[in-house]
Amino acid sequence: MTLLARLRRSLKRRLLATLSVYPPYLGAGIRVKRVAKGHFRVSMGLHWYNRNYFGTHFGGSLYSMCDPFFVLALMEHLGSAFEAWDKRSTIHFRRPGRGRVTAEFAIPAERVEQIRREALERGTTEAEFEVEVLGPEGEVVARVEKLVHVRAR
Repeated sequence: MTLLARLRRSLKRRLLATLSVYPPYLGAGIRVKRVAKGHFRVSMGLHWYNRNYFGTHFGGSLYSMCDPFFVLALMEHLGSAFEAWDKRSTIHFRRPGRGRVTAEFAIPAERVEQIRREALERGTTEAEFEVEVLGPEGEVVARVEKLVHVRAR
């Protein structure tokens, strides 16, 4: 691995480690923990600055806490020979969010390899993912669906 490639990898790791202080996340009270390569745990407490008129989590903050993580997870697994970006997102609100909400983002290795194969064979592919935002008692507050476009460089 070249020195430049090692520097890029180191910078990416540092950027991932500081996602919790990314201004939109810091302002919404969103906390990001990188559990392992391509595995993220995200949480958000309910505060005066991120609640809506009804005293529950603001829907935009619920979506924001889920926005980039499938793309980040894929890019960590696929590496620089591929590009990935969000193509479509949908959030389904199930019940009001109260207290600390959490979401976990991980892509099984078999799924990553399937995406890699399809992108190499066709040049591009699209992958669908789903995550549930859970309330403090494990109840589903929202479900987010993502469609990610992947392209071999």
